[in-house]
Amino acid sequence: MKLSMPLYRHTGDPVKAAELVRDLESAGLDMVWVPEAYGFDAMSLVGYLAASTDRIGIGTGIVNVFSRTPALLAMSAAGADSQSRGRFALGIGASGPQVVEGFHGVPFEQPLRRITETIEICRSAWRREAPLTHDGRVFRLPLPADRGTGLGKPLRLIDHPYRNRIPIYWASLMERSLQATAELADGWLSFFFMPEGAATVFGPALAAGTARRSPGLGPLDVVAGGPVAVGENLPVDDLLDRERPMVARYLGGMGARGKNFYNDLACRYGYEAEAKTIQDLYLDGKKREAEAAVPREWLLRTTLIGPPGHVAERIHAYREAGVTTLNVDPVGPDPAGTVAAVRRLMDGMNGVDSPAAAGRPV
Repeated sequence: MKLSMPLYRHTGDPVKAAELVRDLESAGLDMVWVPEAYGFDAMSLVGYLAASTDRIGIGTGIVNVFSRTPALLAMSAAGADSQSRGRFALGIGASGPQVVEGFHGVPFEQPLRRITETIEICRSAWRREAPLTHDGRVFRLPLPADRGTGLGKPLRLIDHPYRNRIPIYWASLMERSLQATAELADGWLSFFFMPEGAATVFGPALAAGTARRSPGLGPLDVVAGGPVAVGENLPVDDLLDRERPMVARYLGGMGARGKNFYNDLACRYGYEAEAKTIQDLYLDGKKREAEAAVPREWLLRTTLIGPPGHVAERIHAYREAGVTTLNVDPVGPDPAGTVAAVRRLMDGMNGVDSPAAAGRPV
């Protein structure tokens, strides 16, 4: 099992971000995911981190497929992979209508088909086997004459990519997109992954997609985890409570009634009544009440917070649920120290030493 982390700290300050990522690299982290949402663009920071580190993998976590053309995504990914000498992973997703239509002014249409065609176009561009063409339902390359000037021509990526197969990770949640992820992507970036319910909630869709997966892709890398803190005398309840605003925001405020994928996920986990209460309270402006309504069981099942023995049990649960990359968000002022502690636990479970993490505080 590999170890990764979303880079939520210092994304607006590349110097501080690079210092942190170098510390994380020394602590034994395998991969860092650079977010974008509607902040600074992710690719600029990816390039800076690539030039500032030596070993750690760097991925986007995530860029959406509506604000860039597939060809631009392919160009940016090839550039980042070259700068990092093969350490880049392209994490993509649909985002949602609030960001896509509200911030980018692009219709949120056919997200699933748009992603599958984007994956196909990117891989074709990286291979450079022929000038880039595509005849899809969403994208036509070159653009047909009746939709433009008629002067478009097939072109090949000028520069030779460092790798002609850059890993693509898909942040998906619902059944059809999960099936397509398991069929087409190199990895799956999950969210609100509960090891105790994953087989029921995600298993059938992932199995259906895996049955159609090309053997040449290799196994799907399943990336999942949550907030983490390791220590014997932690204020566990207080640390869990800190996660309530985020959970309430996603289950209650990310979309409207009947159009909230995260609320739907909570229902699939068996929290129908709680999900409805949280959403009603949140949309009525009662955010504190919505936060209080988040079940403690939910917080326990989506985090790795507690003494080393408890965190080791949670790591084991994720691994048994099929997770191949544990994605942790350290809680507290010393993220590198927390990552080192998790690395030691993981290596101890595997029966190996962790020189990279030696001497780091728990």
